Amino acid sequence: MPESLPLLDVLRSTERYLADRGVDNPRLNAEHLLAHALGLKRMELYLQFDRPLGETERAPLRDLVKRRGAREPLQHILGTAEFYGRTFGCDRRALVPRPETEQLVEFALELAKTKTGPTILDIGTGSGVIALTVALELPAAALHATDASPDALTLAAENAARHQAIDRVTFHQADLLPPGDTPFDLIIANLPYLPTGDMSALAPEVRHDPPTALDGGPDGLSDIRRLIESAPALLVPGGALLLEIGFGQAQAVHSLLDARKFRDISVRSDYQNIPRFAVGFHG
Repeated sequence: MPESLPLLDVLRSTERYLADRGVDNPRLNAEHLLAHALGLKRMELYLQFDRPLGETERAPLRDLVKRRGAREPLQHILGTAEFYGRTFGCDRRALVPRPETEQLVEFALELAKTKTGPTILDIGTGSGVIALTVALELPAAALHATDASPDALTLAAENAARHQAIDRVTFHQADLLPPGDTPFDLIIANLPYLPTGDMSALAPEVRHDPPTALDGGPDGLSDIRRLIESAPALLVPGGALLLEIGFGQAQAVHSLLDARKFRDISVRSDYQNIPRFAVGFHG
């Protein structure tokens, strides 16, 4: 084995290795892993293609590449995930944030900005990215967030500290709604929505997420149904319930909201033109 190899050669061989193992976007993954191993920003690699990398520099990369080749999520390997222009801690304690959930946040901000000093609840907060992003984007808002998992809440608290936002979100360990009777202007929820029967067909990377953050019961709507039933008790008149939902669930969710007398119900599609977000207003 050569004592050193040009950075570009290492990058290309890493890309080939990942491609052979079915990793999507192998070049981008290779760049992230190499930059992480070298302590560089990804774009800085392009200025150092001729840089010789010795065995001391290549050895740590080799372990990272093997993990990614085994289909461990890139975000778990790096320990971080990008969400709405910010970096959050990410590991097995909570769901890896998905790009479509950034659109959920955009929708939430649209709704919240119609209120002065809104009180907002994020249910099933996981790593806290939704609640913390909304809190950071809307300094006048009061944020609460719940999760049934103590491990997820610990990760959310770490992310709050990462963004100097410990005082901005009140976290509660709870199954859906928090204790007390605080009324909310907006309730946001990205709850499990995969039917149990679909769990075995998940991509290898997704199987690293906590199953409880994915499995929505026989029809994927178990938690969503429970929330729609119970949310009106904690919504102010005119308050909104905003949900991220799964493929093919729009009509069922619309019917559930209608049965609980939510009004002005609408469904918005994501960038892949999949009906993904449902909203209804209380009272």
